[in-house]
Amino acid sequence: MKIKFLWPGRTKSQELRLLQEDYLGRIGRLAACRLVETREARGIPERHRERILEVEAQGLEKHLTDDYIISLFDQGKEMTSEEFARFLEKNGSSARPLTFMAGGFLGLAERLIRRSPTLLSLSRMTYSHELARVILLEQVYRALTTLKGKRYAK
Repeated sequence: MKIKFLWPGRTKSQELRLLQEDYLGRIGRLAACRLVETREARGIPERHRERILEVEAQGLEKHLTDDYIISLFDQGKEMTSEEFARFLEKNGSSARPLTFMAGGFLGLAERLIRRSPTLLSLSRMTYSHELARVILLEQVYRALTTLKGKRYAK
């Protein structure tokens, strides 16, 4: 299974960055994975929402090829951890990499959402985009440990 995580900008919170790196290391011991941090829209006032989304979409699109895209989206499908593990097992068995795409603080451009065969919601609650990254990584790690038959500390 090949897994790619794709999002604009570097995680700024040092604490969250350490957690992110920890989970990436854990995932890397169970599956081929990589993180791609693309260009973040900077210096554009938030009132220019569409311009920010466009800049970030252009950066993300450069890293999409024949990937199976799973986009984080607040109106996407919610899954239990067990359902998510089965989802990874089913969709991660092909040669196509699974690409988890998360947006910046404004989310993803509409065309990227339409391009994704799977829209995933981590919760009905709203998280900061940086915290959502860590939650996603933790859930991928949890799913992979389940699929490999390893115990996950509760």
